[in-house]
Amino acid sequence: MKPLQPDRHQLIELANTRMPYGRYEGRLLVELPEPYLVWYEQKGFPNGKLGNQLRLMCEIKVNGLEKLIWPLVKK
Repeated sequence: MKPLQPDRHQLIELANTRMPYGRYEGRLLVELPEPYLVWYEQKGFPNGKLGNQLRLMCEIKVNGLEKLIWPLVKK
């Protein structure tokens, strides 16, 4: 598995990415509930960019760091 090493551009993109499908379709990834992300981690994140973003958001939420993401959300 590739180590998580986001740069500023990736964090800005992560902060403004919306969930493209499912129960939380249209919500920002930072708005997803932590239990949902933990469930996804146990189930297995999807492949590709979205999976990497969900994995990173899970790590951010589990460690209580989402307050660092909110200022990057474009209004």
